[in-house]
Amino acid sequence: MRITIIGSGNVATHLAAAFKNAGHRIVQVYSRDAHNAALLAYHVGAEAIDDLTLVNPETDVFIIAVRDDVIIKLAEKLAPYKKLIAHTSGATHIEALLAITDNAGVFYPLQTFSKTKEVDFWSVPLCIEGADEQITRNLEQLARTVSNNVYRVNSLQRKTLHLAAVFACNFPNYLYGVAQQLLGEQNMGFEMLRPLILETAQKVQAHFPADVQTGPAVRNDENTMAAHLQMLGNDPELAKIYSLLSQEIIKNNNGGHRHG
Repeated sequence: MRITIIGSGNVATHLAAAFKNAGHRIVQVYSRDAHNAALLAYHVGAEAIDDLTLVNPETDVFIIAVRDDVIIKLAEKLAPYKKLIAHTSGATHIEALLAITDNAGVFYPLQTFSKTKEVDFWSVPLCIEGADEQITRNLEQLARTVSNNVYRVNSLQRKTLHLAAVFACNFPNYLYGVAQQLLGEQNMGFEMLRPLILETAQKVQAHFPADVQTGPAVRNDENTMAAHLQMLGNDPELAKIYSLLSQEIIKNNNGGHRHG
């Protein structure tokens, strides 16, 4: 398939590489930053452009992989080419594209990406939605050339997935940063926690999170929790977070496990 990538960030970089490795032709890479467009285009054998008036119409699909707040503005400029336009956002409803074109879809990879870290794209869940059955099938077919985990997910489901991903990924990562700060205050390194973090992540690959919850809150160990709160006495915001999360763990444990 002939694919034009709109964007040059983390998602665009990994998608473009996956498509190229699957044998698809990356026609162009667009970015407002000419340097970023050129860098990604070089790696996937595409033409780099920083002006949408230079779009090559000989493409099958535009994959928009940019910030949510500029998706529609870019889609409006691409709609006159009458090609399939698919965005990669977890939070943007397909109706936003349908207000511009009937040839619309969603190609949402449920993963966290960094340019400097390789990802086994075959394991990445790809969430597909199309304006009609044929578009959905076409996007599914494309998705199966790069991933073994392809799902039909409507916009409401996708927004819920995105919210769940914030709880499962973004918030824990913030808490890792808090842990790093606490260790640093006592001249200890974050590497001491990495085996613990890895073991916790591995547990939930085979069990529901509530079934493998550990720590003072699940034991309702009031003395330990009180000591922890005392240690956080100079940081009331962190103390508030600690108390809230501990109370939620206690509530879940007393009220029965919530299975997904």
